[in-house]
Amino acid sequence: MHKKAVRARALAFACLLGLSFAGATSAQTYPARPINLVVPFPAGGTTDVLARALGQELSKSLGQPVVVENKPGAGSTLGADYVAKAAPDGYTLLMGAVHHTIATSVYKSLHYDFQKDFAPVTTVALVPNVLVVNPRLEARDVQGLLTMARAAPGKLTFGSNGMGTGQHLIGAQFEKEGHVKLLHVPYKGSGPLTTDLLGGQIDMSFDTITPVLAHIQSGKLRALAVTTNKRSAALPDVPTMEEAGLKPFDMGTWFGVLAPAAVPKEVVQRLNAEMVKIIRSPDFSRRMAEIGAVPIGDSPAEMQARIGTDTANYAKLVKEAKVAIN
Repeated sequence: MHKKAVRARALAFACLLGLSFAGATSAQTYPARPINLVVPFPAGGTTDVLARALGQELSKSLGQPVVVENKPGAGSTLGADYVAKAAPDGYTLLMGAVHHTIATSVYKSLHYDFQKDFAPVTTVALVPNVLVVNPRLEARDVQGLLTMARAAPGKLTFGSNGMGTGQHLIGAQFEKEGHVKLLHVPYKGSGPLTTDLLGGQIDMSFDTITPVLAHIQSGKLRALAVTTNKRSAALPDVPTMEEAGLKPFDMGTWFGVLAPAAVPKEVVQRLNAEMVKIIRSPDFSRRMAEIGAVPIGDSPAEMQARIGTDTANYAKLVKEAKVAIN
């Protein structure tokens, strides 16, 4: 029995050593094939724009193609669910966003836990949201818009990227602070949302600056206020919500990369190092400035803390706004 026990322990040690060696080898040779970066919205929105900008540079840095794959639906949760269930080998990643911290409280039947089923890699950028209206509306500022909304409760429409997304919640917060009632129209992403806003099918949106910046500059859309506590460098003449007469209002949208939770730490560290180098480079920073984004490039631990804080804070707002989806 003693010899059998010794052999069993030796065999177990050998297996453990083999697994450790295989893991190390895998991390050292990563990546050996193309990487899929899943965007949980359609093409054309801020998430998609950031994913393609990062993926282009990451392909050069890692020596393997980074393929952006759009999987929209259910307020960004379908794409997240897909990545949560993917093999934890670093070849399927998620371009996540603040929307996922909100969805935790909004969707009652999610099949994943955003804080437990993902390994944060890094926050790519923060993009302020902006209240924009179709120019056919007479409102020239926030107070004028509020006057119109109070005169016709539930008639003016605002679009969002979907139920339970940041834009939806910002709209709900605007209703609360402005003491008005608007009609919410959810879309699958910024692309179709912006198309309808330009066409006059909806009256306004609280989208991120990126998909609407060119239309604001051309006069096709009118910007009334940004939703962060500071003005945006991309729209220096547009006031904050507080400057426009509402209570302190600080709600923006961050975007970041995550992997399935069980991915090797060495792979996360490699991805973080490569991405942070890209995000903090002068060229990438210039590209971000052009679309109204502020580059971040933090550590996995810092991103995890951001997710935890936002999940708790938005849970309170979701409860106050009474937003829930079964």
